[in-house]
Formats: sequence, C-alpha cells, structure tokens
Amino acid sequence: MVGFSHDHVIKNTLPKLSFSDSRDYSEWKEEIREKFIELFGIDKIEKNLAENPDFQIENEVDMGDYTRIRFSFYSEVDARVPVYILIPKDIKKGEKRPVAITLQGHSTGFHNSVGIPLYHGDEFHMDDEEYQKRNGKFAVQAVNEGYIAVAIEQRGMGERSATNQPDRRVHVFNKGCYYEAVTAILLGRTIQGERIIDISRTIDMLDNFKDVCDLDKIILTGNSGGGTATYYTACYDERIKIAAPSCAFCPYPESILNFYHCSCNYIPRAFEFFDMQDLACLIAPRQLVLVNGKLDPSFLIEGVRRGYETVKKIYEKAGAKDNCRSVETEKGHYWCDDLMWPLIKEELQKLK
Repeated sequence: MVGFSHDHVIKNTLPKLSFSDSRDYSEWKEEIREKFIELFGIDKIEKNLAENPDFQIENEVDMGDYTRIRFSFYSEVDARVPVYILIPKDIKKGEKRPVAITLQGHSTGFHNSVGIPLYHGDEFHMDDEEYQKRNGKFAVQAVNEGYIAVAIEQRGMGERSATNQPDRRVHVFNKGCYYEAVTAILLGRTIQGERIIDISRTIDMLDNFKDVCDLDKIILTGNSGGGTATYYTACYDERIKIAAPSCAFCPYPESILNFYHCSCNYIPRAFEFFDMQDLACLIAPRQLVLVNGKLDPSFLIEGVRRGYETVKKIYEKAGAKDNCRSVETEKGHYWCDDLMWPLIKEELQKLK
C-alpha cells in the first residue's frame, strides 16, 4: 500500500502556539492574535482598504412584514460588497433591534438567504428541503425571529465568483471560490482574510441604519463555509457579541487535513502554529455557540468534542466559562433552524 507522508507529519505535529495551562494566558493570546493577522494576510488587506466606501442603496422592496433593502459599498479598492438588510416593519419609533448577520456556505450566493432565485436551478433549490437545510433562507428566518437581518455576498461566491464573470476562464472542475482563493494565496493574503474584512466593514456600514440597529447586539451566524467565516470573523471583530457557527468548528486533523475541502479553508502554515480551537481565545470572553452534526462526514464529531475541551479551558482562563457551549444535532452537515434560533435567543438574553 502506498503511504501518504502528510498523515505522518500531521500525527507528529504539535502547533507551536497550542493552548497550554503553563503559558501566560495574556501573552499567549497576543501571540495568537499576531500570528492570526499575519497568516490570514489581514495586515496586507488592511493596506488596501477603500478610503471612500461609496455606500449606495440600490433598491428597496416592501416584503409585507419587512422591508428588504439592497446596498453596496467598497471594502477594498475595486472590491464592491453587495448586502441585503431586512428590517421588520413592527419596529416602534425609537426602538432598536439586535442585528443578525447571516452567512451562506458554498451555494450560488447570498440571494438564497433572502429567497431570491437568481441563477439556473435556484427555483428548484428554493423548494428543495435538503438544500434549504444546508443553504437556506437564513436572513428571512432571522427577520421572522424579529431581528434586523443582514446577508452578505462573500468573496468568491455568487455575484462575486469568477464562475459568473464571462471574461474569466474557470476550469469546469474548479468551480466555486477556487480561483479567488488560490489567487489570494499567490498575493500573500487569503480569501478568508478578505471575507473577514468584508464582514467587518459591513458592520461599519450598519451605522447608516443606526436608528433601528442595536449595534451593541450583533450576532454572526452561518452554516458550513458561512460557519467558518463566522468563527474567523469573530476572532477579528470584537463588535460581534454572539458567534454561532454551524457545521464548521473542528480541529484541522479531523476536518480539512483529513478530507477534501474547498481551497478557501486552507491558511498557509496555519497548523504549524495553531489549530482551530486555539483561536477561541480571540473570541473569548464573548459568547460562542458551536453547533455540529453527529453524522457530519466532513467535520468529525470526535474532533469537535476534542477541540471543545480546549475551548472550555480557554474560556475558563478568560473568566467566562458560561459563555461557550457546544451543541450536537442528530443530523449531518445541516443547518437546523429549529435549533439555531432558540440557541441564539438564549445567548442574547445573557447580554447586558
């Protein structure tokens, strides 16, 4: 049998900045933060931020119980970010509502979150229960829960995917965000870092809706690739008070180092320094809800459980042991809306 040398290296690697009770917590957290910024390429991305975001409202639609507004802005130079914000109509004068930012995973784009069929096959997907459990109408769910709902088109997805640009030649086997992800790496950055910055700058843009948005109560959630972006963005932007990634948290050896995953998951040299659970120190003491399926074939539940043991120790070090939780569903790689929104509501009630 032909061996696979990577497996040997993975089994014998202990990331240099792995959590340890013997380390000074504050110093270790700062080391993690610096390495996170460096490896995700965020320092390089921040140098290219658009000085003038050129915020523009593109359209406004009456949806009955809520108003759907589409706006866009420049995050980086030449990187325009399309966003939907859904505002409940029952908001009273002077009232502000918590903001739930919802992130799609690998799907045809953020229009799924607001229930708009845009590309070929979307009409079928809107009625496909299996698809909806993975990439459903997340923003519509959020506004129906009473939140200000926000959906963002992430880098490499939907309208921002090279596969939807006629002047790009994208290999049929590398659809999705492959081109954008590997191009970012060639430029010394990462598509995850770019997504982090786009989401963070979207929060900046919510100041345009501050009359209805409670910007002290920002929730970030998403499934699969949207869950990954949720976790990593919460590591960067402390304005996110509740992070609830679904089907995304798992130590690398039991997930992206074990099975084929989209190239957007891979951060050059990351496992040399940290594993996913170590980064929880950048979220603590803020609230973190990890939701995973026991039958998820890509993020093994045994790994989730192992990683969560470290997360709990980190939150204890941060003096916030009650602010993290791991919830297991009986499903696989699914978004369980009947579970997610009650969990988020419980965490919201803890905020002062």
